[in-house]
Amino acid sequence: LNMWFGGSEANVRDLFDKARAASPCILFFDEMDSIARSRGSGGGSSETSDRVINQILSEIDGMGSGKTLFIIGATNRPDILDPGIMRPGRLDQLIYIPLPDRESRVSIFKANLRKSPIADDISFEQLADVTEGFSGADITEICQRAAKNAIRESITAEIERQKRVEDGELSQEEADALPDQVPAITRAHFEESMSKARRSVGPEIVQQYDEFTAKIKQQW
Repeated sequence: LNMWFGGSEANVRDLFDKARAASPCILFFDEMDSIARSRGSGGGSSETSDRVINQILSEIDGMGSGKTLFIIGATNRPDILDPGIMRPGRLDQLIYIPLPDRESRVSIFKANLRKSPIADDISFEQLADVTEGFSGADITEICQRAAKNAIRESITAEIERQKRVEDGELSQEEADALPDQVPAITRAHFEESMSKARRSVGPEIVQQYDEFTAKIKQQW
């Protein structure tokens, strides 16, 4: 165990050394709360976590002005971040990203479905209208489920077609010449997907984010 003592802090130092060597550079920490949780918050690995956040703060403070190094952290649990990480000179600019508005939802649908054939009876704008309050991840799930519904129907149609060949109703050549029965994702596929859709971010969570943002801005 002693051999690994201090290994996490060494990894942090190595990361910042590489970033400085590659300057100008952006360091992006996703799920920032997993490595910058409030110190002394308890838990079996609390001591190690405290050492890691101390090392991160030390590296940020010691960057100096000679290197162009930007640090970005993303989290959906800002309430458990160590207060020290958000002091001036560190991660000192808070950017709150709310749930996507209608225009953003249209763009998310377009991005998710850019390689998928969509039937004429459905539009990105219609999909955006019925997904108010949904996050980007929720919309992605809707698109994936709709695509799976279309694939499932296509496989079923192919099985039925082959059964007609086996029963002698069609020759294989005739079956192969038939048009694709499910050439695109249709309104029905999306309606079935929406019947199982859920909003992962409820109003109470949005309120918590709003309150946290207002609190931090007052402190600044």
